[in-house]
Amino acid sequence: MKIMFIGDITAKIGRRVVGKLLPKLRDKYDLDFVIANAENATHGKGLIFNHYELLLDAGIDAITLGNHYDDKNEIRQYIDGAPEILRPYNLKEDYPGVGTALFVSEEGIRVRVTSLLLEAFMNIDVFNPFFAFEKLLNEESASDIHIVDIHGETTAEKLAFGFEFDGRVSAIVGTHTHVQTRDYRILENGTAYITDVGMSGPYNGILGVDKEKVIARMKGERGPFTYDNSDDAIFNAVIIEIDDESGKATNIFPIYQIVKEKDL
Repeated sequence: MKIMFIGDITAKIGRRVVGKLLPKLRDKYDLDFVIANAENATHGKGLIFNHYELLLDAGIDAITLGNHYDDKNEIRQYIDGAPEILRPYNLKEDYPGVGTALFVSEEGIRVRVTSLLLEAFMNIDVFNPFFAFEKLLNEESASDIHIVDIHGETTAEKLAFGFEFDGRVSAIVGTHTHVQTRDYRILENGTAYITDVGMSGPYNGILGVDKEKVIARMKGERGPFTYDNSDDAIFNAVIIEIDDESGKATNIFPIYQIVKEKDL
C-alpha cells in the first residue's frame, strides 16, 4: 500500500498548492490513501468547515490536527459529523470528535490514523503521549496499517517516541515545525519515521508567516501575524510504502516541491 502524508497545510497558499498538486500526485504515485495535517489551513490557525470540505475534494482521505485544533471555534459544531478529522487523541479536556479512527481503503485494507500532541514547549494540557498511546494500542481494535502523527516542537521527543513504538505501528511522522527534516528512514523493527514532514504553504515567508511581521516581532514590535496570499508555494509530504500483510513499512521518501505563484 502507498500512503502519502502531507505536511502542515498553511493558509490560502497551502490550500491552493494542495488542490493543484494532489490530484496529479495521486495518479503519478498510484496512491491508495492520503493523510494531511491541516491545523493551519484556515488563515494559519484552525480549520473551518468550508476548508475541511475543500481538502476532501482535493483528494485527502484523513485529516490530523495539532495545537491549533480549537483556534476556529466552529469546529466544535461540526467535528462530530466529520469522521475524516482526528483532533489530538491525548487532550485532557472533554472535547468533541476523536483522536484515532479506523478507515477502510478501496481494497479493503484497514488503516488506523492517530493524532497525538507531544508535551515539550507546547503549553497545552495533555496526557503524556507515551502512556496515552500505549493505552490506545492495548484497547483499540486491530488494524492492518497504523499511521501516527506526532505534533511537537523538539527533535528529541519525536525521536524518543519513534524508538519507543518502533515495530508496533506502520509509520510515525512528525509535524508542527514546518521545516522538512532529512532523517526519513525505516527504523530497525519496520516503522517508517521522519522527525518533521514540513509545510505546504507560502514559500517566501517564515514558517509560512509574512516575513516582515516575524522580523518586526523579533525586534520587539507587537502585532498579529499575517500570511501572504500572493506568494510562491512549497509542498512538503512523504510517501510511505507498506507491506499489506505485515503492516511493516518497506520505504519512505520525501516530496519537496516549489510551485510559482503564476502556476497555482
